[in-house]
Amino acid sequence: MTPPVIHRVTTLDMSFRPRPWPFAEVRRTEIDAHFAIKQRETPNIWNGRILLARDPVFAGDRFSAGYFEADFASFLAWRDWGFPDRGVFNGFGMGALRCRDGAFVMGEMGRHTSNAGRIYFPSGTPDLDDISDSAVDIPGSVVREVEEETGLTPADYRAGAHWDCVVSGAAIAMIRILNVDLTGEELRARIEANLARQRQPELVAIHLVRGPDDLTAAMPRFVAAFIEAHVGRSA
Repeated sequence: MTPPVIHRVTTLDMSFRPRPWPFAEVRRTEIDAHFAIKQRETPNIWNGRILLARDPVFAGDRFSAGYFEADFASFLAWRDWGFPDRGVFNGFGMGALRCRDGAFVMGEMGRHTSNAGRIYFPSGTPDLDDISDSAVDIPGSVVREVEEETGLTPADYRAGAHWDCVVSGAAIAMIRILNVDLTGEELRARIEANLARQRQPELVAIHLVRGPDDLTAAMPRFVAAFIEAHVGRSA
């Protein structure tokens, strides 16, 4: 498998261009059957509308792509079947929470989610709520996901000026460092307290990552590549 590649940019130019997805149309019956199985395994997942992308272009300090609407069942099948449509990618934002002692904070997804057991930064596949004036607002998506998963708002962190766009197979993770003026242990305790107040939190555990030795197999390749690139760096 090709190693992840990181492009550092300052501008995300994400447009929304409605278009059909032939994969989802041609394999509809198989997709629905696959999703029915997944729902029996994980009853809380639902077939909402999400955004996937095509035509990624990195030019200078700009990353551009065009998003289209799809249903979650089709996305899940596409993912689970090895990404059969190579012209499509999953482009999502991530908030890399970095504490004043250098620790990065990640969450472990709960058993009721479609990514159970995976460990990574707050993130989510963009959806229709992220569309504004025919553009996809990835920075806004990151703000929302960070608050939903951890309880932190923009008042709690300082966002970096750059995005590290990590290209890993059919995924492009647009990662922005969010600097928090707490130690790793302090931030972990704060997030855990927030999770304890939720009826069914997305996260079941909070992990601190200070370097490559803290990486595990539960962390996606794009997260590992990001950590390895940023150990010892300043924002």
